[in-house]
Amino acid sequence: MTSKNNEIMQRDLEVIWHPCTQMKDHETLPLIPIKSGKGVYLYDFDDNAYIDAVSSWWVNIFGHCNTRINDRIKAQLDTLEHVLLAGFTHEPAVELAHKLVKMTPQELKKVFYVDNGSSAVEAALKMSYHYHLNNGKRKPVFLSLSNSYHGETIGALSVGDVSLYKETYEQLLIQNMQVDVPKDQSVEAAEVALESLEKLLKEKSDEIAALIVEPLIQGAGGMHMYHPDYLVGARKLTKMYDVHLIADEIMTGFGRTGKMFACEHANISPDFMTLSKALTGGYLPLSVVMTTEDVYQAFYCDYNEHKAFLHSHSYTGNPLACAAALATLEIFEEEDVLGENTKKSVYIMDALEKFHSLDNVASIRQQGMVTAIELKGYDSTERIGLKIYEYALTQGVLLRPLGNILYFMPPYIITYEEIDKMVSVAYEGIKKVLKA
Repeated sequence: MTSKNNEIMQRDLEVIWHPCTQMKDHETLPLIPIKSGKGVYLYDFDDNAYIDAVSSWWVNIFGHCNTRINDRIKAQLDTLEHVLLAGFTHEPAVELAHKLVKMTPQELKKVFYVDNGSSAVEAALKMSYHYHLNNGKRKPVFLSLSNSYHGETIGALSVGDVSLYKETYEQLLIQNMQVDVPKDQSVEAAEVALESLEKLLKEKSDEIAALIVEPLIQGAGGMHMYHPDYLVGARKLTKMYDVHLIADEIMTGFGRTGKMFACEHANISPDFMTLSKALTGGYLPLSVVMTTEDVYQAFYCDYNEHKAFLHSHSYTGNPLACAAALATLEIFEEEDVLGENTKKSVYIMDALEKFHSLDNVASIRQQGMVTAIELKGYDSTERIGLKIYEYALTQGVLLRPLGNILYFMPPYIITYEEIDKMVSVAYEGIKKVLKA
């Protein structure tokens, strides 16, 4: 490290507590101070370049310092940086809301602005519960899939199924239940899981406000994937039993699964859809809850403090974030992003064919621009993911495995040459831990 890199690292470690990090690791594992970013690359103060193969936690879909998004934010900065969205509005929020209504599933007609993914999930849960309450029903329980993840605030954490979180914070969590997720991407697995869902809804639907799912891909749950038929069946069953369906598309939304939204693979329209991450192209925190006219009307009345929806954030609908989102959506409108992604996803999968010959590779799965390689023969104490992460950094690639799951979620602008390097480094990293 240069003196500048080292200086920033040391000053960081004096005061910053990093997310999803055991800080003691940094006694031996250096932090990487980033000076700048451009396209798929991040650059440190030694001018080392790193391919951002995980889109900086799945957000930078059009790369770093995208000129188009930069220009839109700069123009907005000279006009209006922020205004409260209670009793006031502004053009970027209005324009963005109309675009989202037009592009999301047909029954989603209303947009509620929040400011991050977990908060969007919180708002959707509260809306669902409050909707039933306004209609004379008390349904305090939420249902989610096993192995699910929906965020780390208390409500979002409650409907997830990450055992470490649940065990640690159990006494703080709201009422929830889990039902089996399909075990793989087959139609048969979807049918088996739907049988379990129907059985539970028959017994408990009078208590359950909503079923929340990550459509097709469980991100933090090891990139577990399942067939769209499950979504088709879940939508039918939730309607039948008067239970809302919440599609948590915070990770899957905006082209990541091969369509603009994962729900489109099943041609369903949920009661709620949460969106964030890629919404602003990775620039600024912003999230929304999309919902139906029916849900909206359940709160629409002459003044009644108990019937009104009680949820607000200071930075709700921030104009700068809305401007970034508008620029991001315009790229989708004017370029064949999904078509190019289809070609790149096929190229990635073909490049992974040689991985099947490695003894420590259990399986490879893909959905759109998400590809996961599951390793076998290791337990959590071996920290195989961390070893691959360290190796990849030395080769100029940012990978951040989930335990024994190595995955690629690169920016959509990645070139085929950059894909080759990303895949090659991952291959050598897996071989390296196999030999060790």
